[in-house]
Amino acid sequence: MDHNHVTDNKVKDFKKSVKRLITYLKEYKVSFIVIILMAIFSTVFSIVGPKILGKATTKLFEGITLKAKGLGTIDFDYIMKILIILASLYLISALFQYIEYYIMSGISAKISFNLRKQIGEKINRVPMSYYDKNNYGDVLSRVVNDVDVINDNLCNGLIQIVSSITMLLGFIIMMLTINVVMTITVFILLPITTYITSFIVKRSQKYFDKNQETIGKLNSHIEESYGGHLVIKAFNQEDNQIKKFKNISDDLYNYGKKSQFLGRITFPIVRFLGNICYVASAILGGYFVVNGKITIGDAQAFLQYSRQFLQPIGSAAQVVTIFQSTLAASERIFDFLDEEEDSKVVDPIKLDNPKGHVVFENVCFSYDKKKQIIKNLNLDITPGSKVAIVGPTGAGKTTIVNLLLRFYDIDSGKILIDGKDAYRIPKDELRKMFGMVLQDTWLFNDTIKENLRFGNLNASLEDIKKACRIAQADHFIDTLPDTYNLVLNEDSDNIAEGEKQLLTIARALLANPNILILDEATSNVDTRTELLIQKGMNNLIKNKTSFIIAHRLSTIREADLILVMKDGKIIEQGKHQELLDKKGFYYELYNSQFETSLDN
Repeated sequence: MDHNHVTDNKVKDFKKSVKRLITYLKEYKVSFIVIILMAIFSTVFSIVGPKILGKATTKLFEGITLKAKGLGTIDFDYIMKILIILASLYLISALFQYIEYYIMSGISAKISFNLRKQIGEKINRVPMSYYDKNNYGDVLSRVVNDVDVINDNLCNGLIQIVSSITMLLGFIIMMLTINVVMTITVFILLPITTYITSFIVKRSQKYFDKNQETIGKLNSHIEESYGGHLVIKAFNQEDNQIKKFKNISDDLYNYGKKSQFLGRITFPIVRFLGNICYVASAILGGYFVVNGKITIGDAQAFLQYSRQFLQPIGSAAQVVTIFQSTLAASERIFDFLDEEEDSKVVDPIKLDNPKGHVVFENVCFSYDKKKQIIKNLNLDITPGSKVAIVGPTGAGKTTIVNLLLRFYDIDSGKILIDGKDAYRIPKDELRKMFGMVLQDTWLFNDTIKENLRFGNLNASLEDIKKACRIAQADHFIDTLPDTYNLVLNEDSDNIAEGEKQLLTIARALLANPNILILDEATSNVDTRTELLIQKGMNNLIKNKTSFIIAHRLSTIREADLILVMKDGKIIEQGKHQELLDKKGFYYELYNSQFETSLDN
């Protein structure tokens, strides 16, 4: 399996990702205008605070000076009015900030919802070959982690960038109203800070990309380890799996450390330069106050502005850091959404009342285009036939099933169902004709009743019970504590393997398909349960075209047709006794299995 299929070291197309993100934001245009206005108002009301507070400081200083000279008193009424105005401004600023965050959090949640919805729909549209090349855990990481990154960062990032720009412009304007020379002195440090910030940002992006990719790898490893924990324990591979986990965790630690360090190092640098601004402003401010060029209140206000002047640049650097991880996550999501989808039917036809007549005409197929698996396969299966497919591993038995269900597309030739080209029947309509009972029983974490209803969502409880009686599953269900309401756990190991197989037969019965596929359906059970399953399957396949893939040749003696496959070709076909009489490849297979069973 190609674990690195979706990851590479190439430079990413960030402009494209930004444009894609903007398309998700367009439908919230009005809300964004409101958010931007709220952010501007909130920032403006907080920016004018120091200037107004400066007036109170000046009045207080003047009052103390007059009182010391015995020429007057402190005007507390004026100071109180200033403080009330100041408190009102900060309250209004907080209110605007609350509104902007409330609206933005709603938008972020909606965008995340839409992304998850699109990924969920896309999962069902990508071809099966995608899952052959990629880990399920990596896809899961895109649905959960990457979307969460966008949800968490989009809201804060957009608000912060608007606030930072407004704050920077506001500080410059307010400082210029106080003293131009002092403002120019502080302004000299702006390009230095901007250069340092952009230098760090450029070098940190690759670590944010790697961080998101490694999270996907870690999820894949955990998903695989959890799903195969019994095999891991059986082969004493715990230490090896822990070592793999540690290696991926170490990579995640290193990428995370570097990305976070480079993302956050701008703050101490900005703080240091801010302190230089503060010292320079204090010296100049003191000089201008002594010389009567500015008031002490204005000097105090300027000191506050100079101390905070470079803060918006630090915040902007943090926003860039936030957007770096957001873009890395969004690229992984968009890469998946752009994956090639299942081919669509060009000129669709509908097949009414299908009978199950299946024909393969010169069908050729290969998984990777290098090695041909199926070569010029010709088949003609009459409706209601019981067809067994046998052969060694890699002969192409399961591939025939994959091609029938159009999990993969053939390279050349034709597959006909009731004389109609299967490639002109929409896939959802085509797959309604098929029912499957596989070796690996897939049941989900829900009640037995809902698991069975998966075959027919409209089935009543009576329909379910009837299907279970025919499938020989009713007896064991009736002995369970909650019968049909028993909840199967995540691995559905609170019932026996053979019982799970009986449930899948009942599920297939409820679906009432025209064509059945039975793949190694009795290979994991004891003899008694096998007889039950065999009886259930015989009931299931009555009057239906059925394809039975089996290694146990004793189970297919009654087949109407046995296809013997080797190297992608049908080398023999006929009934059981006919093939034995030929004393060919089937004869060898059958006898070798029979001898093995005797030896055992």
